[in-house]
Amino acid sequence: MPESILILTEDEDLLDDLLRLCAAAGAEAEVVHGAPVAPGQWERAPLVMVGDDRAAALSETGRWPGRRPGVLLVGRDLDDHTVWARGVGLGAEQVLHLPGDEPWLADRIADAVERPGPPALTLGVLGGRGGAGASSLACALAVTAAAQGLRTTLIDADPLGGGLDVLLGAERTPGPRWPAFVSARGRLSGTALDESLPRPRGVGLLSWDRADGARLPAEAMCTVLTAARRGGGVVVVDLPRAADEAAAEALAQLDMGLLVVPGELRAVAGAQRVIATSGALVRDLRVVARPLAAGGLAGSELARLLGLPLAGELPDEPGLSAAADLGEPPGGNARGVLAKFCGELLARALPAAGAAV
Repeated sequence: MPESILILTEDEDLLDDLLRLCAAAGAEAEVVHGAPVAPGQWERAPLVMVGDDRAAALSETGRWPGRRPGVLLVGRDLDDHTVWARGVGLGAEQVLHLPGDEPWLADRIADAVERPGPPALTLGVLGGRGGAGASSLACALAVTAAAQGLRTTLIDADPLGGGLDVLLGAERTPGPRWPAFVSARGRLSGTALDESLPRPRGVGLLSWDRADGARLPAEAMCTVLTAARRGGGVVVVDLPRAADEAAAEALAQLDMGLLVVPGELRAVAGAQRVIATSGALVRDLRVVARPLAAGGLAGSELARLLGLPLAGELPDEPGLSAAADLGEPPGGNARGVLAKFCGELLARALPAAGAAV
């Protein structure tokens, strides 16, 4: 159980603001009124926020707690230049004034409780043409990562795709969908996001619902995706072929993009248009070749024609449609073609990205 953030202030308005910022970051807070801080409480707290009213009282009595890192002095009066002397006396890491410094303080609170490490490996999946199997691959990657014990988030960035919760058999599972996040801005706690989402097959799923699609702003995608990546593990994003502003934001955050292309010339023509638009926003875009049952282009030839590296060849998995009718998601069969492909891809990509698990 993580220690609570410590707040020392008698200013009720300031306390309300500090508690609101802690709640937004998913952080527990403990408030000390009047009495001295209990032994060990000052030292154990991941972050200490001292109101300038309390710092002034401590300064008059000379009863300063011991110096430690992670102490913030928070006030409101920009014209009071004596606050800096009190900050020095307290050994404060930073002197802040609200409301102007709220964004910085929100980030500092979240960092204190989330202990940020290497971000998640973030994979995006696009179809070279309609029906290429991109959504199935995205689901399979997430299911496979979760089965390996990795913290996993699957984000549906295609509002016209019908909802990934259907593919995962979770359309009736309670929990927020994208409409709950369209107004998200600024810092969002990765822990709070992870704990709120539906978890079919151990995958934190953010999908669209069946209501009329609301426009998803780029800011909302940035907020949610940044929070998901901060938690480490694996994040998979199912992307539309034609990128809107939210999808463009997701494309720019990917560690690797996977373009699913069937082995036919018509699919190559469609994939070239995707590469010229959405693909131009991805720093590392690779081809996942889907061989045809009879003839067609080999994976190496597809990659050559598209001018991209080959991530691998992914044949059709027999019985996938029948399994879906029985509630088995793509990648749910650990011995199947999809799960094997995803396992091998993750084994190569995770060490290369240095992603935390």
